[in-house]
Amino acid sequence: MDLKEKLLSSFLVFENQAEIDSYVNNVRNDAIKTFEEKGFPTKKDEAWKYTSLNRLLKEDYSVFPKQENALEYRDVKKYFIHEIDSYKIVFIDGKYSSHLSATTHDGLDVCLMSAALTKPKYRLVIENYFNKAATDDSLSSLNTAFSKEGAYVYIPKGKVIEKPIQIIHFSTGDESATMLQPRNLIVVEENSHVQIIERHQSLTGNPVLTNSVTEMFAKKRAIIDYYKIQNDGDNASLIDNTFIKQKRESIASVHTFSFGGKLTRNNLNFYQEGQRIDSTLKGVTIIGNKQHVDHNTLVHHIEPNCESHQDYKGIFADNATGVFNGKVVVEKEAQKTNAFQANNNILVSDKATINTKPQLEIFADDVKCSHGCTVGQLDESALFYMRTRGIPEKEAKALLMYAFSNNVLSSVKIPELKRRITKIIANQLGVDIGFDL
Repeated sequence: MDLKEKLLSSFLVFENQAEIDSYVNNVRNDAIKTFEEKGFPTKKDEAWKYTSLNRLLKEDYSVFPKQENALEYRDVKKYFIHEIDSYKIVFIDGKYSSHLSATTHDGLDVCLMSAALTKPKYRLVIENYFNKAATDDSLSSLNTAFSKEGAYVYIPKGKVIEKPIQIIHFSTGDESATMLQPRNLIVVEENSHVQIIERHQSLTGNPVLTNSVTEMFAKKRAIIDYYKIQNDGDNASLIDNTFIKQKRESIASVHTFSFGGKLTRNNLNFYQEGQRIDSTLKGVTIIGNKQHVDHNTLVHHIEPNCESHQDYKGIFADNATGVFNGKVVVEKEAQKTNAFQANNNILVSDKATINTKPQLEIFADDVKCSHGCTVGQLDESALFYMRTRGIPEKEAKALLMYAFSNNVLSSVKIPELKRRITKIIANQLGVDIGFDL
């Protein structure tokens, strides 16, 4: 039995056990039919031309983890940004961990998707927002069909959340191979502000495949700062599907830092549904060995007087492979749009590969839109200059690569997170950069 057949048969068991209302049940049934029809994406699909899932799909994944593995805080402390006071929503093998979490509300509604999908008090929000941003592509549909657990965050009107929210998914490796499908729903109402840090972390050498979906809704003048840290184990793979719908005068930014994992695919989709909206997509990728990271982005400008900014930096060593497929669509009505897109890459090794394809689809005539990509190596003259000043070659290369990615780091608004990412970058580059931020 291949993985698709296993999932389809498992859905029948899952559906019988799930305690949900008719609305969610109908959504799930429609989603599994979509997945059954489309199956897993292949390289014949244009959007997956440079990313193959074949080697991942051969594993015999456990679809439903059998039991919760208790973890102690001391065992996973290093994966938290513990220098700051924050809310914490922690999952172990797809199940909520109450003793590792800290969700005192202070006026915000933070709970579990399992509760939101089953309790009447959340029905109105679920019917208005659940699966209303996610597309019907095969992997998002697969997640929708099996959606049960994840983070539910509802920020009411006029609320500025003073502490960041950390959402962390741990996989322990109790099964020989595990497939996880977390589902997050984040609704930020008018004039509210939230910062969120998300991490998927495998604690095992066993294969782990995570197919995650996050839906975010930024209402009028809302602000969302979202940070993804992807620094997983060698046998952990992540397919991250994020969908953001923005209303008038809202600001949403997503920073993605990809440093680890076997295969990582980030599908990031912004939909601007109002005027004077600002969308920011930034990322830093530093990988080596045979790692593979694929960023697939979309910004859809629907109404006039909006902006979007995309800036992705990649550093690839050994036999690593990078993919960037960025798309900006400007509809005819979206006059006065300002859209910027850039993808810059450094190949440290002759065997490293980057496939980059920035795209603009513009149907309006009064816009400012630009896109571009670069692929190159370190500046030899700058390297020579630094070495003549007594800086060893290894450190000189590391400083140049750090400077290359620094304009993305400079826009991180949580100082403690910026310091943590700087340390991870230094570790990836194999040096002690020797300064703090």
